[in-house]
Amino acid sequence: MTGLDLVIRARRVVRATGEQAGSIGITDGRIVAIAPYDAELVAAAEVRLADDEVLLPGLVDSHVHVNDPGRTAWEGFTSATRAAAAGGVTTIIDMPLNSLPPTCDVPALALKRETAAPQAFVDTGFWGGAIPGNLAELQPLHEAGVFGFKCFLLHSGVDEFPPLDSAQLEQAMVELSSFDGLLIVHAEDAHSIDHAPPPRGASYEDFLNSRPRAAENQAVAQVIDLAKQTGCRVHILHVSSAEVLPLIAAAKADGVRITAETCPHYLTFAAEEIPDGATQYKCCPPIREASNRDQLWAGLRASTIDLVVSDHSPSTIDLKHLDTGDFGTAWGGIASLQVGLPAVWTEARRRGFTLADVVGWMSTAPAVQTGLTAKGRIEVGADADLCVLAPDQTFVVHADELHHKNAITPYDGRTLYGVVRGTWLRGVPIASDPSGRLLTRGEPR
Repeated sequence: MTGLDLVIRARRVVRATGEQAGSIGITDGRIVAIAPYDAELVAAAEVRLADDEVLLPGLVDSHVHVNDPGRTAWEGFTSATRAAAAGGVTTIIDMPLNSLPPTCDVPALALKRETAAPQAFVDTGFWGGAIPGNLAELQPLHEAGVFGFKCFLLHSGVDEFPPLDSAQLEQAMVELSSFDGLLIVHAEDAHSIDHAPPPRGASYEDFLNSRPRAAENQAVAQVIDLAKQTGCRVHILHVSSAEVLPLIAAAKADGVRITAETCPHYLTFAAEEIPDGATQYKCCPPIREASNRDQLWAGLRASTIDLVVSDHSPSTIDLKHLDTGDFGTAWGGIASLQVGLPAVWTEARRRGFTLADVVGWMSTAPAVQTGLTAKGRIEVGADADLCVLAPDQTFVVHADELHHKNAITPYDGRTLYGVVRGTWLRGVPIASDPSGRLLTRGEPR
C-alpha cells in the first residue's frame, strides 16, 4: 500500500486478538492498514518503536472532573487534557460537576463546550446531570449529545448538585428509559451514612467507618431493583465495596442492563497502609482493606467489573486540610488522570494480568460504554489514537512534575511500572497546541 500519511512499526501491538508485531498504516487520522512488521507500506513518514516499547490504543477515561468553568483553581481543560495526553489518554468524558454551573441543562452544556473547545488537547465529551427539578431537561440534553446522566443518592459534596431521593430516582429512570438514556450512579445510600459514626479528625479508620460497605450495598441493590422495573440502562460508578459484586453479577445474569467500573486507587492502595492524617487519600466511597482490593481484582477477572477509569477529582491543596489532617473536613477526591495507566499496570502485572487486559478495561470497555466505536481499539477504520508505553521501565511519581493544576496526589513518591513515551491523536503526536475535538453521543468519533 502506498500514499499513506504515516506508518508506525512496532514489535508489540496490543489488539483485541492479542499482542503481535505489526505495522499500522494511517491516513487522514484513521487506521487504514494493519500488516506484518516488515510489510511494504509506503508513507510520507515512518516511526519505528524501540524494542522495549508497546503500541496501545489511546485510553478512554470516562470519569474525569475538569471543574471548568467555575472552579478552575481546582483544574481546567488545558491542564486536565495535557495531563491526560501525558498519561496515554486520548479521550475523556467530563463529569457534570464540580463546574459552575453544573451540566444540568442545555445552556450549561453549551457553555461547557464553548469553554472546552479552545483548550482541549484530547478529544472530550460530556455527561449530563440528573438532579431534583430537571426531569424535563434530560431528553433535551440527550438530544444535545451528552453521553448519559450522573446522579447522586446522597450529598455530592457541592450544594449546586443535590441528590435524588428514591422517588426522584425512579422518575429519572422511567424518563431515561423512554429514550434509552444511560444513568450513571454514585451509589452510596444516604440513610446508611447518616446513621454511621461521623468522620472526625485524623483517623483513617474512623473515616472508613463513616462510609460503610453497607451504604454501597444498599444503594446498588436499589439501583438494580429499579433498573429491573423500568428497563433503564444503568452504570455503577467507582465500585469500592467488593460486597456489591455478587449483586452486579446476578443482575447481569438476569438480563439487567448494568455495567460497573472501579478506579486505580481502589486497585492500588489499601486502608491498612494509609497513615492517619493523610487526606490526599480521601475519596468517597473510600479506599478499603487489602482483602477487599483482592476481591475487586477478582471482579475484573470475572468481568463483573467492566472498566477502570480515574475518577480524577482534584481540588486546591488547601481544601485537603493537610495542616490538620482532618478527614471529616477535607475535600474528598483523588487526582490521578496522568498516572492511571502505570498505576493499574503496576498492580496488574504483579497479579498475572496482561497489557491486553489493561487495554480492555481502560480503553476498549469505556469506548464501548459510551458508544465511541472509533475509539479504544487498533483496527482498520478506527481513529489513530495511540499510546506508546515502555511497560518494563519504572519511574517515581513526583506530584509537582505532573500536568495536574495542583501538586497533590497519593501517588506522590510511589514507584510505578510503565512510562508513556508518546501519544498520538488521529495520527498526529500531541504537542503544544490543543487539537482535541468535542465529542457528541451518537457519533463514533
